[in-house]
Amino acid sequence: MAVGRGVFGALTKDHRDQLMSLAREVSFATGERIFNEGGKADRFWIIRTGTVTLDLHVPGRRAAVIETLGAGEMLGWSWLIPPPHWHLGAEAGGPVLAYEFDAAEIRALCEKDPALDHALCVYVAKVIADRLRAARVRLLDLYAPYGAGDVPR
Repeated sequence: MAVGRGVFGALTKDHRDQLMSLAREVSFATGERIFNEGGKADRFWIIRTGTVTLDLHVPGRRAAVIETLGAGEMLGWSWLIPPPHWHLGAEAGGPVLAYEFDAAEIRALCEKDPALDHALCVYVAKVIADRLRAARVRLLDLYAPYGAGDVPR
């Protein structure tokens, strides 16, 4: 387990140990769809090795790749926000090894430990903000007129 990066770096050792007690090792083959936008979000992953692309369905066009995730990063935040449905899709960009976590088990663990709950919620809020920013920039790159991506101050 790589400590210092991603969610592991945001948690205390005790919280990492609690989280890892519920981890299941999984793998995904190159090109494998991990989840699709709109599907039921009942788990999340922490990527150990490999890359995963996040994409957004664009009607009448090929899905737009929003971001590429790598080792130490959390894949999937939609499990935390009701209703739990994926807001993006995900596909393995190459062979991926990851830790998988069942959302119901993690929510039950968080109910018992408010400090863990707070740490995870703060971390997931940062993930959501980063993904929203990445989606905005990528969609402006793809579809907006030149210069439309300038952020007002």
